[in-house]
Amino acid sequence: MAVTLTHLDDIAIATVDNPPVNAVNHAVREGLLAALAETEANPAIRATILLCAGRSFIAGADIREFGQPPKPPHLPDVIDRMEGATKPWLAAIHGTALGGGLEIALGCHYRIAAPSARLGLPEVTLGLIPGAGGTVRLPRLIAAEEALEMISGGKPVTAPKALDIGLIDALAEGDLQEAALDFLRARLDAPLPTPLRHRQPHAPRDAADWDKRRQRLHARARGQAAPLAALEAIETALKEPADLALARERDSFLRLKSHPESAALRHVFFAERAAGQMPRLKDVTPGPLTQIGVIGGGTMGAGIATACLLADLPVTLIERDAAACEAGRARVTDSLDGARARRLIDADRHATLLSQLATDTDYAALTGADLVIEAVFEDMDLKHAVFAALDAHTRPDCILASNTSYLDINDIARATAQPDRVIGLHFFSPAHVMKLLELIVTDRASDRALATGFALGKRLRKLTVPAGVCDGFIGNRILSSYRRDTDAILQDGATPSQIDQAMRDFGFPMGIFEMQDLAGLDISWAMRKRRAATRDPSERYVDIADTLCEAGRFGRKTGRGWYLYEDGKTPIPDPEVEEIARQSAAAAGITRRSFSDDEIISRILATMQREGEEILNENIAERASDIDVVMINGYGFPRWRGGPMYMAGHRNS
Repeated sequence: MAVTLTHLDDIAIATVDNPPVNAVNHAVREGLLAALAETEANPAIRATILLCAGRSFIAGADIREFGQPPKPPHLPDVIDRMEGATKPWLAAIHGTALGGGLEIALGCHYRIAAPSARLGLPEVTLGLIPGAGGTVRLPRLIAAEEALEMISGGKPVTAPKALDIGLIDALAEGDLQEAALDFLRARLDAPLPTPLRHRQPHAPRDAADWDKRRQRLHARARGQAAPLAALEAIETALKEPADLALARERDSFLRLKSHPESAALRHVFFAERAAGQMPRLKDVTPGPLTQIGVIGGGTMGAGIATACLLADLPVTLIERDAAACEAGRARVTDSLDGARARRLIDADRHATLLSQLATDTDYAALTGADLVIEAVFEDMDLKHAVFAALDAHTRPDCILASNTSYLDINDIARATAQPDRVIGLHFFSPAHVMKLLELIVTDRASDRALATGFALGKRLRKLTVPAGVCDGFIGNRILSSYRRDTDAILQDGATPSQIDQAMRDFGFPMGIFEMQDLAGLDISWAMRKRRAATRDPSERYVDIADTLCEAGRFGRKTGRGWYLYEDGKTPIPDPEVEEIARQSAAAAGITRRSFSDDEIISRILATMQREGEEILNENIAERASDIDVVMINGYGFPRWRGGPMYMAGHRNS
């Protein structure tokens, strides 16, 4: 049974057991109603504790039911019955209480949580708003500002934070069930708390501040419907009677549920869970991960080292000399300082993590490493030398990984006597922040090596997507493709600011030219020069970026790139760049014309999708949805649109 009822003297314990995350499906809803009926009818029961088996409280709705006709009992009705119970219910929360799980807890009379628990209403991440009273009950329990942040942003709060804002009544020290029993017994003779729907909502503390929050939310939504629907629902809950607000919330929820945005976000939800699944590794045991080596302490290497340290993996960082070692350590320290400033770690943990970082100039320091990640400059001769040294100084069972963005890892692997232990681990900068990791499957990589790479990705809490060996793998190959096409659009008559604005309006956080200025134009320039000898002469080549680089315009770091940066960070359109584009077009015999924003986005999408199809045809990606996961999590493709390959199958989205 999904819900069982047991008794401890005069207190009942209703236990939800619906692995793996106790999602609220039809069986759970029916079970909760049955438990409510039994506890209300039994005069020997004075109160009920709602517990969950396994590793979590109720972690949300069962998304698999979304595509099916609604089947009663519906969750809002279950919560209404719970809230109207004549005997108190206490939600005892561990793990995560998310979405419908938190809405159920809000329907209880009391809430207690383990210190490690997290509570949230993340429906906006699926293109929805809470549909079982969350937008109405939450601002009647906590401050309106806190409710708006939780519902429109979708990020869970920790249990200590929940206690601080009044979302829960107590933290459970020690055993959760025992703490819940003690909490309830101390209140058995107290009057029932007023149900949340009958309380007055907490008005915003400052009307001007609320208006600013509304404006920021509109800007942050970038075309998404759900965050704005959440704002509207909360504002309705603040102004209207609860019954009317609940009805409007439900209507909005059902409308959003059938909206293309929600369908796209559900696709991404399942795509991210499918990513990283390789049938050949089903029964393979990964190697140990107790000591990590990182070669190169530059921006990327330091970021990788930081990511490993934050996952409690000791790191040995190898650099060419003592000064470079100190610079690498300083970069890692700066990153950990940032984590401490954001309260992700405290001072003690900060000190502990730094103590787990060793630096050295001798590869012999890696004799105890289980996995080593190379993150040096993109030069094949240099990488060959690094892997030859690793081959000589690491254990035969140590996995060797390259963080190259474009180079042939099969070629790199040939520098070792055991190419079966070489894989690619393509991190995205900043490596300790970005969620995506491409695991490059070399031709001779062993199953153990691949399984170890996936295990590291899981340890680092990253979305690990397998990719075959090709120029740029999945993400950078598609990026290079549509970057070439935007260069062509620029030469044909558009401006960098128009192309970037079209991309931002579509939902990207920044446009392609802003992104290049941020990364540095010299990086891609070096790559183009390296490929010049093998370039297909029949392929259209646009030289505008080369001209900028020859003039020393490398982006933000030089104050000039595709844009001017008078304050070092704000892009200002530069007439000189437009003149360079006109001269380039004239030299190529091109008559320039105007472009609409829709035409620009259509071309970018078509290029992404065409390259994605080629990637699938060459078996570089396991599945089309993996391409969507990469483009969303690594390149800023708007999540709520589902990804380029998803859009290719939904042309009318």
